[in-house]
Amino acid sequence: MTTIRDIAKITGYSVSTISRVINEFPYVDEEKRQKVLAIMDELNYVPNRLAQNLSHGETKHVGVVIPFLNASYYNQLLKGIMSEAFKYTYKVTLLPTNHDPQLEMNYLKEFAQKSFDGLIISSRSNPTKVFKEYLKYGPIVFCEDIAELPVATSYIDLEASLSETMLYLKDLGMKKIGLTLGRSHDISRNSRLAVKLAHEIFPTFDEKNIFWDCCDAEDGIQAAAFFEKHPVEAIVVNGDDVAANILLHHKGKKPIVVGRENLLVSEVLQFSTVDHHLKECGETAFRLFHTGSIQQIRHPHTFIKR
Repeated sequence: MTTIRDIAKITGYSVSTISRVINEFPYVDEEKRQKVLAIMDELNYVPNRLAQNLSHGETKHVGVVIPFLNASYYNQLLKGIMSEAFKYTYKVTLLPTNHDPQLEMNYLKEFAQKSFDGLIISSRSNPTKVFKEYLKYGPIVFCEDIAELPVATSYIDLEASLSETMLYLKDLGMKKIGLTLGRSHDISRNSRLAVKLAHEIFPTFDEKNIFWDCCDAEDGIQAAAFFEKHPVEAIVVNGDDVAANILLHHKGKKPIVVGRENLLVSEVLQFSTVDHHLKECGETAFRLFHTGSIQQIRHPHTFIKR
């Protein structure tokens, strides 16, 4: 295997000169540069790109912490992150946690060891104070509103979208609603917000009408069976795929459903949904990482009535 020392020996130049050519440093005589490049080409020498990037203080590598991959919410967010990352030739590594705090900590330790130039946190399992000590290792961007840390954030206005959804159902005359929400253990701030708004807008809201641990499309089948036993007039659903399965598999009088993310299935089955513009949210998250900007950017939603 050809090494830098081999090229130095053949050209008669120093190892440091060869290294400066490989790493595209300025102030190298052009004649020397061209001779080194010609020998590299002749010997089919391929530079170690990781070493090159590290010599510039970066890896061109960003990690995205994500709970799981089989949910449209995270898929839409990732589309935005990856499309923007490709513009700048960055590698994107997905770091799934399945909401395991220790696994998330392991990723933070990898970040501290310079495995990544930065992290984008789509959803976290640890409290924000855990992340504070890792900010010194590089940019960390959160896809949620973080008030207690001086960090960059790109997030959706979930409170506004949930309020508009529930008020829409109330205006339709609905009095008994249900919710589908994520993990029942270590309940997220988003789920707590949904329950809080349901109580405020529907004073008779019964928490027995919440279908928990609803994380992907297949959970919508179980949700349909749940709401057959817990009849409601309308359901605020945490995903269009889930909403579609509720409509397709519910055997009784079908409730009104309102989904999220404006997927094609919502148009095909003609149910209302909320577009949180997650692709744009992901694009913004990557740009904040890439520029190192400490901004808090909230993305508006679009309520689509059908």
